[in-house]
Amino acid sequence: FRLVLLLTAVTLATGAKLQNATPPRLDGKIVGGKPVKIEDYPYQVSLQYYGSHICGGSIIGPNKVLTAAHCTSGSSASSLSIRHSSTYKGSEGVVIKVARIAQNPAYNPSTISDDVTVLTLAEPIKDSDIGKPIAMVEANATEGDREAVCTGWGSLSSGGSSPRQLQAVDVKEVDRKECNTSYGGGITDTMICFGSPGKDSCQGDSGGPLVVGEKQVGIVSWGYGCAHPEYPGVYAHVASLRTFIDKNL
Repeated sequence: FRLVLLLTAVTLATGAKLQNATPPRLDGKIVGGKPVKIEDYPYQVSLQYYGSHICGGSIIGPNKVLTAAHCTSGSSASSLSIRHSSTYKGSEGVVIKVARIAQNPAYNPSTISDDVTVLTLAEPIKDSDIGKPIAMVEANATEGDREAVCTGWGSLSSGGSSPRQLQAVDVKEVDRKECNTSYGGGITDTMICFGSPGKDSCQGDSGGPLVVGEKQVGIVSWGYGCAHPEYPGVYAHVASLRTFIDKNL
């Protein structure tokens, strides 16, 4: 459920930066990651379109899930459901239908700015289930040299099929100015950048959580290439989007 950017040979040869172009979405790879169990990341969910996995998401309340706006754009609530409490995207756990989609009206599909949606589930997740909410970073949180973990069911190699089992990868925060330069000025205040050598950018499914410590700081949004040293992954910046998120909790 992502777009892959195709560059011409001329662009590749000149190493041109991306300027004035629609940002490509992450193509769903978890490079340098490892298989994990849902018990270690109980907030992770699979967002499904008529029963098929399309994106990741995170539990932020008994009946609330956070995901990316580009994952829900054009979809009706009746077409969506989430699978929680499962290490596997297509089996086990519990499936709950989506009752309401609150997509950020400020979302811009051309720049992928304000890329956030809050889903209301048709019924709450039971206390006895594995699935549990994750806390979100505060609106005034300080950016810096943070280390994070990103989870999802993205494919492990270019052109490869995506794994059934949940994957996780560790990444480090990239300086905002540096990232903005790499992407030709395309990084807005509602975005943050994380990446690490050999684990760069495309980790995790779109809409999936980026977590520092015990708090979610980002939502997998977009990026160029995969494990490209000059282009870290770009995530929706939860701290700057708290006003919208909180209104829909």
